[in-house]
Amino acid sequence: MKVLLTGASGFVGSHILDCLRQRGMATRLLLRSTSSRRFIQPHLPAIEVREGSVDRPDDLPAALEGVTHVIHCAGLVKALRIREFYEANQIGTRHLVNAANAARIQRLVLVSSLAAAGPGGADRPVRETDAPHPVSEYGKSKLAGEQEVIQHGRTPWVIIRPPAVYGPRDGEFLRLFKAVQSGFLPDVGCGRQALSLVYVEDLARVIVDCLLHPAAAGKVFFAANPEVRTARQFGERVAEQFGKRPLRLPIPTPLLWPMCWGQELVSQLTRRANVVSRQKYAELRAPGWVCDATRLKDELGLECPVGLSEGVRRTAQAYRAAGWLQPD
Repeated sequence: MKVLLTGASGFVGSHILDCLRQRGMATRLLLRSTSSRRFIQPHLPAIEVREGSVDRPDDLPAALEGVTHVIHCAGLVKALRIREFYEANQIGTRHLVNAANAARIQRLVLVSSLAAAGPGGADRPVRETDAPHPVSEYGKSKLAGEQEVIQHGRTPWVIIRPPAVYGPRDGEFLRLFKAVQSGFLPDVGCGRQALSLVYVEDLARVIVDCLLHPAAAGKVFFAANPEVRTARQFGERVAEQFGKRPLRLPIPTPLLWPMCWGQELVSQLTRRANVVSRQKYAELRAPGWVCDATRLKDELGLECPVGLSEGVRRTAQAYRAAGWLQPD
């Protein structure tokens, strides 16, 4: 068995690589020459690396030579232009599916997103059997990538849809931790948005488990901790790690649009993409992003057991160890 992993240099991908190495699975990475190696450097002496990208189909046959299983974690979560989401999340997946078909790969695991399914509330969480209704171009591009796998994949596939992912190495939630440590708690949408969450190490384990689980093939699964929390509760758990009572900064929903528009303008001027944009507004204004992950447990016996309090504690500890937070 040999696994090809795409997207290993990123937040989630680096944790998937950790899990593969912990289990002693032979692994090959497909990495751009410009991709950072900071999260994966300790593993590099023991694994194969092929320079290339899923957006260049000619790179893929050599990358897949001798490979039996694929985890496709590469993707784009922020972009300067809408078409970039589709080029990475749909067309890149199409190229990989075609190459996997030709190489007769035994299983392809696609890391998708709850955004592909669309929002759901605590009273009506999204289930895998629901018709997808993504509200952002990012979500639509991830759904388009899923369809490439479902419609054109000729080898057994599995699709994993995580909700909001947090944990060590994540740069997005780090902003919240830094704000709270400074004494402020941004309350986006007044903190009422209901959320499903998954700690990154739990997610990585589920993804690797699905490489071989006989009951996983041909199915879509949400991977999330069963707790449903609000954005405010997430901030409160972060505040507990610093022993602080931060000043709340309410950001009502009507203010989100000009904030998103302003950040997009800054991104265009600096040519540096940010997850906050007009596309993100549709996700921020949704009443909730809640999914039902019981299918994962019922059919595969897999769970994401780390709850929010423990996950935030581990994340804060890792941020401190990495020097990403100021010393207490």
